Amino acid sequence: MRAVRDVEVTTHYLKDDGIVPNSPYPLLVYPGAIDAQGGDLASAIEDVFAKNTWDRSWRNGIYSFHHYHSTAHEVLGIAKGNAKVHMGGPNGVTFSIEAGDVMIIPAGVGHKNLGASADLLVIGAYPPGPSWDLCRESTSEHGQALINIPNVPNPSADPVYGEDGPLMNLWKR
Repeated sequence: MRAVRDVEVTTHYLKDDGIVPNSPYPLLVYPGAIDAQGGDLASAIEDVFAKNTWDRSWRNGIYSFHHYHSTAHEVLGIAKGNAKVHMGGPNGVTFSIEAGDVMIIPAGVGHKNLGASADLLVIGAYPPGPSWDLCRESTSEHGQALINIPNVPNPSADPVYGEDGPLMNLWKR
């Protein structure tokens, strides 16, 4: 893992567009934050997330449709390959991500895979709290999402840097 001082943390505020609620908290991107140091990067990412209590994890890719979670925050660590992801719903922003990158997605922020290498492997995880739901871009889910999102508890630790990580200062109620 690279020291937080060596990672250019970027923040992105994404507004509610009436379909995808997004969040008052910023999307956080940590480029090249985790390095396997000669080992298996997927396992290294899982270990870092679990050490920081983001231990409800999975291995897969990113859905190719706009979706968001209204009941949980999510972290994505890229273990292999690369992808273009669209964040924030149809009016959001596009990022290129690659192995070692981490994205911390607040509840409500839309995300979609626009295209990926054949070997893309993503480690996703959630902090303690309610189970995650899966919402698609629609006005019918938007209203309930606006009720759910403020009730999602803030994480007790940044998934990469722990209790002193950037998330702790950037996601304050």
